[in-house]
Amino acid sequence: MDLSVLFFLLLAAVATTVNATDHIVGANKGWNPGINYTLWANNQTFYAGDYISFRYQKSQYNVFLVNQTGYDNCTIDGALGNWTSGKDFIMLNNTQRYYFICGTGGCLNGMKVSVVVHPLASPPMLAVPAEHSSKKSSAPSARGFVSLVATSFAFFGLTLCSSVWM
Repeated sequence: MDLSVLFFLLLAAVATTVNATDHIVGANKGWNPGINYTLWANNQTFYAGDYISFRYQKSQYNVFLVNQTGYDNCTIDGALGNWTSGKDFIMLNNTQRYYFICGTGGCLNGMKVSVVVHPLASPPMLAVPAEHSSKKSSAPSARGFVSLVATSFAFFGLTLCSSVWM
């Protein structure tokens, strides 16, 4: 594969994850018994492409992705995923409800969380009065700026790569 194509693909991958948020379950309290994770989740907004991360003692706890029945009954039968590192980063790819529980018995002590993932929000449209609709704002949006930077890096990388191989 041509190195310039590889560079462009790498840059595109980085540019698509710029806006992802890492939601640390339980914040500074981590993934432990006796914490109200429903309250924590209700104070978060999850978007497709965000991460949910679990921090815990790996010798004591774990994380399972389950369906609603597994969540309601604290069972891991038919689990859809399982993590045990103690610092688990899980990408929330789909717009849906996710159910996570601890499979070592912690679920019965409140170690379960359910989150709803929303579609990635579109950048806000700038409200422009009708009489000024032909004028464009000179202030770039945050996404526009990221896109400009990514395009600049891509151009620079392609230029650099093509000059190296010529």
